[in-house]
Amino acid sequence: MRTVEDWWRSRLREDRGGIAVYTAIVAIALLGIIGLALDGAGKLRATEQADAVAMEAARAAGQAIDPAQAVTGESLRADPEAAAAAARAYLARAGTQGSVSLSPDGTQLTVTVSDTYATKFLSVAGISSMGVSGHGSARLLRGVTQPD
Repeated sequence: MRTVEDWWRSRLREDRGGIAVYTAIVAIALLGIIGLALDGAGKLRATEQADAVAMEAARAAGQAIDPAQAVTGESLRADPEAAAAAARAYLARAGTQGSVSLSPDGTQLTVTVSDTYATKFLSVAGISSMGVSGHGSARLLRGVTQPD
């Protein structure tokens, strides 16, 4: 007949190594969570960078005004070809691609940037990159103390 002490000894021997398996599973799960957090933060930084580049490209495009109308004081409008060329040149210097649009009245410039973020940890799961986009706009205004 087995004593209680023998029963406990047999139970303890059966659980040998259980903590090591649990620790390995928890470590893998924690590494996955940390990887998701780091790649999520990286994508957020890449999106912020794309927004900043789009805003600067829109500002660069806003410098390309139509001189004929600006000199005569008729209106302040962007030259569509020159504005698009200025924005594309800025995007090329920044090493990214995007699109440029001009409002029908020629006073609102909008730039959309498309880029990718190369993942660091998610590449293990087969996700090597994530798309990011940024948007920026500039409105042409004139006036000394306030917009006209």
